[in-house]
Formats: sequence, structure tokens, C-alpha cells
Amino acid sequence: MIKILIADDEGYQRALLADIVDKRFGREAEVRTAENGRLAVDAAALWAADVALMDIEMPGLSGIDAARQILAQRPACKIIFITAYSLFTYAHEAVKLGACDYILKPVDPDDVERAVRRAAAQGEAQRQLEAMAAGSADLLDGAEGYDKTNLLMGKVKKYLQHNYMACDISLDSVSAMLNLSASYFSALFKRTFQVNFLDYLTELRMDAAKELLRDPLRSTAEVAGMVGYESANYFTRAFKKKVGMTPTDYRRRAAQGQGGPP
Repeated sequence: MIKILIADDEGYQRALLADIVDKRFGREAEVRTAENGRLAVDAAALWAADVALMDIEMPGLSGIDAARQILAQRPACKIIFITAYSLFTYAHEAVKLGACDYILKPVDPDDVERAVRRAAAQGEAQRQLEAMAAGSADLLDGAEGYDKTNLLMGKVKKYLQHNYMACDISLDSVSAMLNLSASYFSALFKRTFQVNFLDYLTELRMDAAKELLRDPLRSTAEVAGMVGYESANYFTRAFKKKVGMTPTDYRRRAAQGQGGPP
């Protein structure tokens, strides 16, 4: 069961979100609400929330500050910000903080369900990977070791598919999580998937960026942050190298129904 915390200073908004979660998740989820950031911090820690739907602009302790305190106490909690303004400053701050998504008001039930399911999947993928990490250093060659390696790398693949948007995800961070040296993990990854770690991660990010760029309301800088790049300029260079055109050109061609590089 997913423990979902809803934090918003507006009572009708809390009720609306709770109703959406109840209708879309039913017995899959347990919900608690908080009317301000301070109560949200306490509830997330004491209740061990899995996901927090957090209004950014709460009075007193803002959603950003509350989320920062929640993650300091409970790093496994996945934060989804809710805001009435589509401003990159919010998205950028959210990405730096480690939020996994944000939703614009007025909230769309489909957006809420998508964001919560993705957040829950991220958490589950991370738990599975960490559960395997204890025995990962004992991987051996041979039949049994081969099976263990494939199982482990399958978990790594799932973890990357659900967490590619994290700015701090890297070969070093994942290998450290598995208690493996970066060089050994890199060799395992390449041997298993016939592609190096960075190329695989970049492919995931660019595929997601293509979908996001189809939304004309999202700036290139905002898309960059949502797929794991803190620098919009670096994202633009990486996108052009991988796709063959700039994000702006891709958006224009997509709008014309052409898609893909020329």
C-alpha cells in the first residue's frame, strides 16, 4: 500500500486531491493530509510517507522548505509539487531539491495518477536495487554468478528507467549504492547491455525530452530540468548531438507533424 501525504493550506484543494487519490487508487493507497508545511514535515517523518503531494506556495513554511526538511529526515519519500504557476524557477528549484515531478493547478486527475504511480514506481525500483546491494559484491563468474549478475542488472535497468530525471544519478552513484567499484560496475553494465552506462542514461533522458518538448507551454530550460540536466545549455548540446537538431528545432518539426531529424 502506498502512503500518500497531501499538504496544502487550502481545504478544498486537500479534499480534491484526496478524492482523486481515493477514486484512482482505492485500496492501493492510504492518505493523510496536512494544512501547512510544518505539519507536513512532522506527518511525513512520523507516518513514513512514501509520496508527498506538496503545494509549493503554502504560508509560513513553504512547500520547497518543507520538502527539504522531509527529505533530510526521510530520503525515500518522493515529492510531487503542486503549483498554480508554470514558472521554471519553481521547476528548477524542485529538480535541485530532488522532487520527482510537479503538477499545475487546476489539477487534472490523470496528471495526479500518472505522477503518483511514477513516484511509487521510483521508490519500489530503488528499494529492490538496495535489497540486492548487500549481496552484489559477491557476484562470481560461472553459471550461478551469471544468473545473479543478470538479475542485478535487470534491477539496475528498472531503477534507471524510473529515476533518469535525477540530476545526481551517475555511474559513481549507482555503483556506490551497489557497493561495487565504478570500473567493475561499468564493465558489468557494458557486458550486459552492449552499451555504456552514460549512453544508456542519455537515451532515456532524450526519449523523455522528446515527449516533453511536444508541450508548447514547457520551455527548453524547464524540459532540461525535468530530464536530469541542471544546465539548459548543456542539455541543448547533448540533445543536438543525440537527436541531430536543437530542442527548438525538434519542437517546431514535431508541431508540424514531421518529428525526427531530417
